[in-house]
Amino acid sequence: MSLFDSLFQPARIALIGASSDEKRTTSRPQRFLQKHGFKGEIIPVNPGRAEIFGVKAFKTIDDVPGEIDHAYILLNGKDAVAALAACGRRRVKVASILAGGFADAGAAGAPLQDGLERIVKDTGIRLVGPNSIGTVSTDPPMALTANAAFAVDKLRPGNWGLVSQSGSLIGALLSRADARGIGFSRLISVGNEVDLKVGEIADLLVDDPKTKAILLFMETLRDNERLARAARRAHAAGKPVVAYKLGRSDIGQELARSHTGAIAGSDATFDAFCQRHGIARVSMFESLVDVPALLVDRPPAPMGQRGGKRVAVATTTGGGAAMVVDNMAMSGLEIADPPRALVDWLKPLGIAAGEGKLVDLTLAGAKPEIVSGTIERLLADDGNDAAIFVVGSSAQFNPELAVEPLLKFAGSKKPFAVSLTPAAEKSLALLTAAGVPAFRHPESCAEAMALCLLRPTPQPEPKLAEPSNAAREALEAGRNGFDERKATALFAALGVPVAKSMAVPDARRVAAAVEAVGAPVALKILSADIAHKTEAGGVALGLPDGQTASVAAREMEKRVKAHAPAAKLDGFLVQKMERGLAEVILGFRRDPLVGPTITVGLGGVLAEIYKDAATRLAPVDEAEAMAMIGEVKGLATIRGYRNLPKGDVAALARAISAFSALAHPAFAAIAEAEINPLLVKSDGVVAVDGLVVT
Repeated sequence: MSLFDSLFQPARIALIGASSDEKRTTSRPQRFLQKHGFKGEIIPVNPGRAEIFGVKAFKTIDDVPGEIDHAYILLNGKDAVAALAACGRRRVKVASILAGGFADAGAAGAPLQDGLERIVKDTGIRLVGPNSIGTVSTDPPMALTANAAFAVDKLRPGNWGLVSQSGSLIGALLSRADARGIGFSRLISVGNEVDLKVGEIADLLVDDPKTKAILLFMETLRDNERLARAARRAHAAGKPVVAYKLGRSDIGQELARSHTGAIAGSDATFDAFCQRHGIARVSMFESLVDVPALLVDRPPAPMGQRGGKRVAVATTTGGGAAMVVDNMAMSGLEIADPPRALVDWLKPLGIAAGEGKLVDLTLAGAKPEIVSGTIERLLADDGNDAAIFVVGSSAQFNPELAVEPLLKFAGSKKPFAVSLTPAAEKSLALLTAAGVPAFRHPESCAEAMALCLLRPTPQPEPKLAEPSNAAREALEAGRNGFDERKATALFAALGVPVAKSMAVPDARRVAAAVEAVGAPVALKILSADIAHKTEAGGVALGLPDGQTASVAAREMEKRVKAHAPAAKLDGFLVQKMERGLAEVILGFRRDPLVGPTITVGLGGVLAEIYKDAATRLAPVDEAEAMAMIGEVKGLATIRGYRNLPKGDVAALARAISAFSALAHPAFAAIAEAEINPLLVKSDGVVAVDGLVVT
């Protein structure tokens, strides 16, 4: 039996620790399997019971004859670990563990989780969890779960698969979907992901003919490479992958040593991951249920491309439509003008539709023939890429007037959605049953349409050239730590222009270095132990001559020693003063969730405050680097703003792409690197500071 079948379509299920007490959570898996029509064999395992709910029980897993496809372990702590070991010896194909109290409990539970990992490695058994509330299929029915939400009378079949790192929220999504007549194909709670993770299960669902969309509820990302593969395969198969992930705020995030970590944060890097691999990320929890209706069976744009973004909007409530339009505009969509054919058709009916962007039918009243004729003409117009109809109070009290006429537009070639302003559950269910995407919230409707038209498609992954000998030598030179001199030498070897400079071991040689470099100069302390030299008093700018620089060096040494007495000082860096039109921060980071990332933002000492930056997975090519530059608001001045002089954005894009080569495995020892600032001139760029963290 395949892994997919063992998970979702097992023939024989063992329930280890099953209870006969209906009040106990551990009784639910058997009761739900029986309630929802599981056709296979249920095998309760409990040393104190001869039978449970009319089914023969066994004392131990070793007493069970024949093969077992899936074992649900309903025991806690050490007993759960022992049960998994017994399943491994019995060659059980897949096991799930309900209990928490492992790594989720911190240091106290970590040894128990380590024990689970060893068993998986030694025996080859596949494990869901621990902390997994279960696995469910609707066709064929199999409710192997302890989630109380599955006490519902009937499981509604559907074609969306849900993979969740939270067990309880599966029930929340189930209830929301069921309320509007939407069902699922598969649902699974992966818990702590000791073995089977979101990415591998999503990859299985790509090949499931009963799953047309893959929904992910995520708290973190533990298998970025497998999820990336699944998302790309899903795109090729025409199956949208929609993700909701916690962690948009900075609360609980660990900031990196460089400014880059504080500017990008884990949320921006996850966005970059979704953008690179074609995952539609939603901002509202409810959108996990709402959005797929507009994406399923819509051929995605070719790899690396996006579709049109003009949306026509008609309505029977001006205020309700304004909320949808406002949210769409914030998502980057454009509101299309009403087509002339529609304006001319409505004019004899007393409806002036050409005076604004909206086709407002409010004053005419909700009439089936007007509603139907309006939508027909909007969908036939080449001047838009999609249409939305926003329904007012008639959706709640008179669905036959403005809702029933919309049913015939199900499956329209052009994307079409309906937003219901009142709480009109009957109309919502009516539209959903007919196959017309319908929404309860204007924000969710706008988000769904934006993802339908603008959703990311997998981008070609830039290939990394082998590092040059100079870059490898610069990396080796920093084996014992990178000060600024060594950091900028590495950046120069990668192809990033750096300011002319000279390193000296002590203050006595500073004057000669100034003469060699050329005044005015910047003077900086050299130390691999000091990440931010300005804060330590280790930077002096605009020094006009060698004598002034020598005095500054001696004073600087005293300040730095007082600020960081344990730091090892390696002398001074004398650097030619450079000026530019803008200061840019350029950062590289090996993110613990998504891998190598590159961040471009407005630089200088206030970089963390502004957080005006664009982040991508590394590496990036020059075209992607140019797109990043376009996203940074503070760089509008160098892109061409009014009469201000333009900066060399092409040179900046080349530097970004070159810097992103740190993603190569040869540089795996580098955790973070940063240039702040990289000065953008009218002709070229130059790095005047550098940081490398190993």
